[in-house]
Amino acid sequence: MHTVAVLALDGVVGFDLATPVEVFTRARLPGGRPAYQVRVCSAGGDVDAGAFTLRAPWGLEALTQADTIVVPGVANPLAPVPDEILDALRSAADRGTRIASICVGAFILAATGLLDGLRATTHWLGTTELARRYPDVHVDPDVLYVDNGQLLTSAGAAAGLDLCLHLVRRDHGSAVAADAARLSVMPLERDGGQAQFIVHEPPAPDGATLEPLLRWMEENAGRELTLDGIAARARLSTRTLNRRFREQTGTTPLQWLHRARIRRAQYLLETTAHPVDRIAAQVGFGSPTAFRDRFKRLIGTSPHAYRRAFQGPEARRTLTGPREAGGAPPLTRATPSDQGRTPLTS
Repeated sequence: MHTVAVLALDGVVGFDLATPVEVFTRARLPGGRPAYQVRVCSAGGDVDAGAFTLRAPWGLEALTQADTIVVPGVANPLAPVPDEILDALRSAADRGTRIASICVGAFILAATGLLDGLRATTHWLGTTELARRYPDVHVDPDVLYVDNGQLLTSAGAAAGLDLCLHLVRRDHGSAVAADAARLSVMPLERDGGQAQFIVHEPPAPDGATLEPLLRWMEENAGRELTLDGIAARARLSTRTLNRRFREQTGTTPLQWLHRARIRRAQYLLETTAHPVDRIAAQVGFGSPTAFRDRFKRLIGTSPHAYRRAFQGPEARRTLTGPREAGGAPPLTRATPSDQGRTPLTS
């Protein structure tokens, strides 16, 4: 079983500590088996977290047995990091252990020198100081998280959830990650490149938001949706629709729709043996080439490579694949009434 060690230092931020513990502890594989074993560890027993004190059941030896180490932020990210912590993290990296930081935990990771020459992020309040203290780290203040493969960093607060769900998806596929997201009451569509800031306009007097429209778009993503059709569904002008999307999702209707289609494609690649070209059509791409290009841009690999990594054994044994138990109904194709309208633009 994949073991995750969460490193608790004095001053640890409770939210940053609890996030990986909750996400990884609750993640379940098909059949209900736990996906991870989680161990909270410290340099020496009791940890002063300010508002409370906790006793970590594991010492630093847990880092030597971990497949993934998560470094939460601390209240004072500028405080010196004990040498034994830095040495333990460097040794883990030398062994090939995956290490991820949450929020200002990036300062601890940067102090090891492991981030030198790499892109990284942290809470927006700390990006300037991180760049000043560690000039060899390429600090990106505008993203939720950065995945360098073995080393990952995230921005503050909810971005830690995004990072943990991203790791679950890397390890076990989008279906397991989607279940973990639902347990966390967290959307899975936010990707690492999304800006840290999403400006939300005040709710309309009737409390309306884009949520019903997003649900409708996801359910109908296999159709040939148009900007005019989506705007009509929302009873908004196309200009207002684009503005609302920027304010409430940080992206455009086209980009959001592409991500919804790719998420559906991931699920079909994992759970069915449908040919890639058929899946491209099922999720709403008119061109298999466009589907492959968009999939690689968002996921970082080809549909075939993704399927080899994440397809379940049941899907491999059948040509048509199982019906998704409890999942959404198959996406439908366009109806004539959707044709001939203004195409979506980003």
